[in-house]
Amino acid sequence: MFILKNSSSISQVAQLRSPKFSQTGSNCTVSFWYYNYGFSVGAAEMQLLVDGLEEPTVLWRIYYNQGNQWLKAFIQLGRLPHPFQLSLDKISLGFYDGVSAIDDITFENCALPSPAISCEGPDRFWCRVTKACIDILLVCDLVDNCGDGTDEDNCDPDLQCNFENGLCNWEQDTEDDFDWIRKQGPTPTLNTGPFKDHTLGTVRGHYLYMESSEPYVFQNKAVLVSPVFNPCVNEACIFRFHYHMFGKQVYKLSVLQRTVSNTKGQLLWYKFGNQGNRWIRQTLHINSSKPFQILVEGTIGDGFTGDIGIDDMSFVSCSLYNGNLPPISTTPAGTSVPVTLPVNNCTEEEFVCRASGNCIHMTKKCDFRPDCSDKSDEASCAMKMCNFEDKSLCGWYQTALEEMSETDSIHSRNVFKWGLGRGANLFPGQEKHSPSIDHTTFTGEGWYLFTDSSVGKFGQTADIATPVISLTGPKCKMVFWNYMSGATVGSLQVLSKIGNITTKLWAQSGSQGAQWNRAEVFLGVRSGFQVVLRAIRGVSYMGDVAVDDITFEDCSPLLIPDRPCTVEEFTCANKYCIPKDNLCDFVNDCADNSDENPNI
Repeated sequence: MFILKNSSSISQVAQLRSPKFSQTGSNCTVSFWYYNYGFSVGAAEMQLLVDGLEEPTVLWRIYYNQGNQWLKAFIQLGRLPHPFQLSLDKISLGFYDGVSAIDDITFENCALPSPAISCEGPDRFWCRVTKACIDILLVCDLVDNCGDGTDEDNCDPDLQCNFENGLCNWEQDTEDDFDWIRKQGPTPTLNTGPFKDHTLGTVRGHYLYMESSEPYVFQNKAVLVSPVFNPCVNEACIFRFHYHMFGKQVYKLSVLQRTVSNTKGQLLWYKFGNQGNRWIRQTLHINSSKPFQILVEGTIGDGFTGDIGIDDMSFVSCSLYNGNLPPISTTPAGTSVPVTLPVNNCTEEEFVCRASGNCIHMTKKCDFRPDCSDKSDEASCAMKMCNFEDKSLCGWYQTALEEMSETDSIHSRNVFKWGLGRGANLFPGQEKHSPSIDHTTFTGEGWYLFTDSSVGKFGQTADIATPVISLTGPKCKMVFWNYMSGATVGSLQVLSKIGNITTKLWAQSGSQGAQWNRAEVFLGVRSGFQVVLRAIRGVSYMGDVAVDDITFEDCSPLLIPDRPCTVEEFTCANKYCIPKDNLCDFVNDCADNSDENPNI
């Protein structure tokens, strides 16, 4: 079927209507090939006309000359329980020069499910009227998969939300950058977002979407928070939802799970980029030994054609928790939570060993040598080796974040800072400027420490520091692996910090290749200091800085021997013994420089 120019009157409309259909099944789709070519060929759209609904629902639309070629269109109809027609409308505003054509219209999976003679098994559901046998995971998911509605009978409304009457028991996060918007029909921006909701499949239905136009900018986030659910250990809680990610600049949709109230939570699932103009179903199986919440997080891309929609969110094998999640402790890293000390006679200048109550001098705390039998003097200190595989920071902490307010610190989403990452969490294209594998396991599942250059501004710094180290030995050094690859990588520095005074010990700038590189920083004898890793952001997002496998080698202070020094050893002024070969070698081996005295 094709259209040629037939007059020059203003606002010509040519309509081609389908026969009337009585209803469709939940997986119904229609596809066709179209041709829209010419200097001023005009727009075309496919509309859904449902009996009893005055306003048509736009299903598909093109605006411009598509070139001298046939192109395929795909439309989701879904479950339509009432009689309807499709109308293909060709619009020309005055001057019309071109050819529009349609061919090979195909309806697929549009019949109601076939009846079954029997339907056995715990994972099957037998529809009461149509006698269809469907998967149990399709029950109470806000979609009439049976064709008679019986799979949606007797469902708990507290475990479902189709947004037809608001947000149900979900809430907008108060610590994100903007809110999800409840919407009917198309989103305001062309070539992005849904034309219709998923529940009703018409302009009358509601869904939530994330607007990607100004004033919102790249990496801004909108977060929707679920009610609190009871722990689910023996049987997984199942979360079903539908998402729509259509547009050239669609960025990311994530689902997270949290068990404490003031955190972002653990990533369960994510999807990046344009997924086509369609609603997609996703099912997640959730296990938790504690009460938990689900967070649905949409992230803005780098343009206005990045709208994301969500609809028909439901849970099964879950129950609501009567209470709130506890907050996380906000005690700064590097400080200790007050504990009940054993009976002791220690002074203020001494550390109390937690198990025995013995006293050691405070300079022996955090010196890389356990002096207490229970090693409690090294418990909250910098670790000799850290590979981040247990997803902890090994005592390293970010002082700048702790100086923020409690809320800003926990929800600092758009701050240039250090964080844990892994190759498995990278989005397409990010591997060009971030490590796709860690250094410890050499897999995408291994963890490393990195700064995300997609946030922040040129020249901003991110510092992460050890707790205060009381004393180190003369051969102490820090060895670590770093990854700096990308067109706009900034700098990485290692600093020594005493109070508010910092001294640069090591620095590296610019791309070092797509590989992990070893670095060694000599520390030597130092006291009452911190080691600081400082990342400086480059001019754009193409240059994350990462480190892994940080080790402190030979850092324990020297011990005064319980014997005289041998003839092969030199007796330092502080009574330490060192090999005579270490004399006058420009290294402070004695820790008091007596081995470098020119009068030896």
